[in-house]
Amino acid sequence: MAEREFPAQARVVIVGGGVMGVGLAYHLAHEGWGPEVVLLEKAELTSGSTWHAAGQITHSTSSFGLGKCVDYNIGLYSGKLEEETGQAVTWHGCGSFRLAYTEDEMDWLRHTLSVGRSLGFNIELVGPEKVAEQHPFYNLDGVLGALHTPDDGHVDPSGVTMALAAGARQLGVRIIRHCRATNITQSDNGEWIVETEKGSIACEHVVNAGGTYARQMGEWSGLQLPMTSMTHHYFVTEPVPEFEALDKELPVIRDDRQVSGYIRMEQKRGLIGIYEKEGSNSVWHDHCPWDYENWLFDADYDRVMPWLEESLNRMPVFADLGIQREVHGAISHPPDGNPLIGPAPGVKNYWCCCGTQIGIGWGPGLTRELARWMVHGAADISMRDYDPRRFGAYATKDWQVTKAHEDYKLRHEIPFPHFNRLAGRPIKPSPLYERLKDKGAVYEEVYGHERPRWFARNGVEQRDHYSFKRNEVHHMVGLECKAVREGVGIMDISAFTKVEVSGPGAAALLDRLTANRLPQKAGGIALAHMLNRRGRIELETTVVKLAEGRYYLVCAAFFEQRLLDHLNQNRAGEEVKITTLSTDWAAIALNGPKARRVLGGCTNADLTNAGFNWLSAQQIEVAGHKLWAFRMSYAGELGWELHIPRGSALAVYDALWAAGEAHGIADYGSFAMNAMRMEKGFKGAGELTNEVTLAEADLLRFARTDKAYLGKDKTLNDADKPWVCAYLEIEPDGVTDGHGGEAVLLDGQVAGSTASVAYGHTIGKILAFAYVNPNANVPGTEVEVIIAGTPRKGRILGAPAYDPESLLPRSDAELTPAE
Repeated sequence: MAEREFPAQARVVIVGGGVMGVGLAYHLAHEGWGPEVVLLEKAELTSGSTWHAAGQITHSTSSFGLGKCVDYNIGLYSGKLEEETGQAVTWHGCGSFRLAYTEDEMDWLRHTLSVGRSLGFNIELVGPEKVAEQHPFYNLDGVLGALHTPDDGHVDPSGVTMALAAGARQLGVRIIRHCRATNITQSDNGEWIVETEKGSIACEHVVNAGGTYARQMGEWSGLQLPMTSMTHHYFVTEPVPEFEALDKELPVIRDDRQVSGYIRMEQKRGLIGIYEKEGSNSVWHDHCPWDYENWLFDADYDRVMPWLEESLNRMPVFADLGIQREVHGAISHPPDGNPLIGPAPGVKNYWCCCGTQIGIGWGPGLTRELARWMVHGAADISMRDYDPRRFGAYATKDWQVTKAHEDYKLRHEIPFPHFNRLAGRPIKPSPLYERLKDKGAVYEEVYGHERPRWFARNGVEQRDHYSFKRNEVHHMVGLECKAVREGVGIMDISAFTKVEVSGPGAAALLDRLTANRLPQKAGGIALAHMLNRRGRIELETTVVKLAEGRYYLVCAAFFEQRLLDHLNQNRAGEEVKITTLSTDWAAIALNGPKARRVLGGCTNADLTNAGFNWLSAQQIEVAGHKLWAFRMSYAGELGWELHIPRGSALAVYDALWAAGEAHGIADYGSFAMNAMRMEKGFKGAGELTNEVTLAEADLLRFARTDKAYLGKDKTLNDADKPWVCAYLEIEPDGVTDGHGGEAVLLDGQVAGSTASVAYGHTIGKILAFAYVNPNANVPGTEVEVIIAGTPRKGRILGAPAYDPESLLPRSDAELTPAE
């Protein structure tokens, strides 16, 4: 058959033929775009990182969204894909155990069990005797328990990829091998031009699925895609005599503590994979050589020897055997370990499908979601953790390498709640950073910014204290909440995204992109939601009208690039100027019944209700510094947000602190802020995701019916809701409060799962938002929530647990001097 003519045009061009690129082609085809998709691979399919993967996959994940993906993948590998394509994938459904040696590890497994229950997984927490029964060769000394996931297994990476390719071809996708892309540029008309060794292709959408080449491919288009190639070992032993008589395959063992990796059978041999804690190796900081195909490095036994020796201690049947095969290959690691799946920052229709360190385990599920995003405008799971726009310009190459080494070493560590990755920080400290650090602030990083989490007091050590249970931090956060609720608290909120939209077309643009009505008068404030064409929530933002044709938008830090892209890519000729002020401006929150007294001690502005009403903005002077004051409160108290030019922030903070000392002013951080917003029933980023519409989020009161806006038809016609956001209280046990993703049961059946959970220090109950079946969302309904593997009594609430009528933020308490 004559070679087909090289295509000049396509709707989608995918560059890269590993499991990620081929998986996306397969799923785009299943979404109806098959004949319009071209995939280019410079060599043979799987010849980058895919071919040397160990190929394991497990239900043992405490990520709700990722859990949906791995469950889909296991179903695909264990039968569906082979039935569809006739291509063998060599599925080994041997199950797996994740071992625990400490109580902290047991707590991790209990939480994972709770998440697995919400997803309907076949999963159980077992004792060492159950492990020994199914895996008699493993040394279980010191093991307290294990998470058993019997539907897990492993698969041939090349077989999976070839089957996905076959499925894609059956639905019209064209796969061109031995065709290296050499450049990707965007034309003035918005089309992407992919130059290759065989010619150029113009396309509407281009996808970077380049694996270890992805970062340098991004540079062709002026993009900085943060990922670093780290090298990982696994070893295959000589045949194991004890395996010869087995009539079924042993389960995979994940031993995070002693082996820092995994051990399984490879036919009648043993396979040992190690993520060493010291001496990790990164390569190709600039460019992966284009001629590297099916490339492996020489084994570095010195790096892995302590863990390799311990693996032989744990599997004595390996001890006298030789190593028959050494696999030491490169795998991409983004700074936080999560893949880059979604739109590249600052450009339209350039999609990332790369940076995936566990392609076989995560790939098909994530590429299915990316395909839905590309075709329909939104994925069906929350993509916040994978969105490439979660990083900014601060993610330099040197920083990427530092963070990749950190991520590699954390691969088999306990993923504690609020785990704080400290390498390469601080990057973007606020003007208050050193002052608050000296006062005990323990910081977290959000989009490069340093934000206080909590403050160490009363002899508690100023560091992160990790646990799935309550610890010293719980009491510290309680003190901060008490200070705000009873007196006055001050918080550095400089990390919020701050964007000004101005010009003759500013109102028209924002009106088209927000479901709520814009503030009509200068000084007005509105809470608004930006939606996509599927009617799902892109982001929530506070919109302040500073003047005619001038608006100030504030939203969560990690939505900065998403907000900028949404504004820029949905312009329809409006004359607007979009200015990012996130770093140039700082911000301070002042909250509590004594907030008016403290702020009044630093300004001549009229702070009474008559002079400065709730949900309004004014430009005032504080301690001689001009700033914008917004009367609003995420804590649900009398309060103001003060948005300040960076150079004035420290002086304003110091003045407020001095004025507040007579009133018992206290610093507070994001943990207390989160607990208080839960008490007020304010939904946050955990609830407002691309998975849901405003109707599902129970926020239709912010959706206007008398104007047009993007996503309106899907929002107002969302009558058949599969789930809705419920607000509930849960009885505490004094030990564990929950962390999100836990199953919610109605009459013993799973009715949904929690999105956000926090202890309400003011009311003495655990509070949660949960997405549940609509019939469960009836105030007063009794439910159960599985926390740490154990059912707890819960009750659906019909109003905020604290100040349900929102009288406190509107308070006109007297402005009196300090007593």
